[in-house]
Amino acid sequence: MASTELFKIAKGDSDCYIIPRMANRHGLIAGATGTGKTVTLQVMAENFSHAGVPVFMADVKGDLSGISKPGTPNEKIEQRLKKLNITDHAFEGFPVMFWDLYGKSGHPVRTTVTDMGPLLLSRILNLNDTQTGTLNLIFKIADDNGLPILDIKDLRAMLQFAGENASQFNSEYGRISTASVGAIQRSILELQNQGAELFFGEPALNIEDFIQTNEKGKGYINILAADQLINSPKLYATFLLWLLAELFEKLPEVGDLDKPKIIFFFDEAHLLFSDAPKALLEKIEQVVRLIRSKGVGVYFITQNPLDIPQTVLGQLGNRVQHALRAFTP
Repeated sequence: MASTELFKIAKGDSDCYIIPRMANRHGLIAGATGTGKTVTLQVMAENFSHAGVPVFMADVKGDLSGISKPGTPNEKIEQRLKKLNITDHAFEGFPVMFWDLYGKSGHPVRTTVTDMGPLLLSRILNLNDTQTGTLNLIFKIADDNGLPILDIKDLRAMLQFAGENASQFNSEYGRISTASVGAIQRSILELQNQGAELFFGEPALNIEDFIQTNEKGKGYINILAADQLINSPKLYATFLLWLLAELFEKLPEVGDLDKPKIIFFFDEAHLLFSDAPKALLEKIEQVVRLIRSKGVGVYFITQNPLDIPQTVLGQLGNRVQHALRAFTP
């Protein structure tokens, strides 16, 4: 498929298309449960892959992996093809790369605690403002002293060191509360119990691994196994935000291309914004606003458009809205 060819994604009173060079204007897929959001996601991912655009998406329900294999005809499909007046349909599979934070259902995904940073880490640990301030001090002390924090063990050791030697840091960095240090340690223990410590460490993920095509020029569809990860909602949402931030920081400025470098689908997007502190919301808004010039399109998937803050929603140019839930007071 040429990069200038329109991507047909739906049919209503008339055909619905996405223009490839406008795909980095981001988008929204919204609708109540069972209205077809996942099918829309699959159709869009297949179109992008066919055009040579890599895709990243999370498989929350475990029903996306079949995209790697050609389908088989049945009566329902034949009826649908006839209704849409499609005569040249052919079943095909798409190149897929599987990823998993826990390393069970795909390639392991890892990053260092330092790369994650205190803002996102405090979100995962569910820290309050005072504890977040203390965590920022810990990172600053480690950075000033050339102490890399690679994994959870390093972070716990750094917290213990700062807590035991708080008096020598007070004059330069401000008071380090031993109560806050203790609270952070307890939050880390809870995170370890969820198995998240597998995510932190080396070798760290190279973000370029997501941006690949196969020998036929199709873009790889990167699928994150999230059926277990979704049980830790803040870890799930923060991990995907970290991926977006990595793409934003590592990719060069390219402006508007004939087609995007990669498309990023963010399922269960309401988890990203639920109870998010102001600093995190500002970071999300900044990344979404600026990342399109890096050739990245971001598509949020949620039940209700109101789940997305207006400052972000206003930047989503391509929207597919299925039947929405009626409000009942």
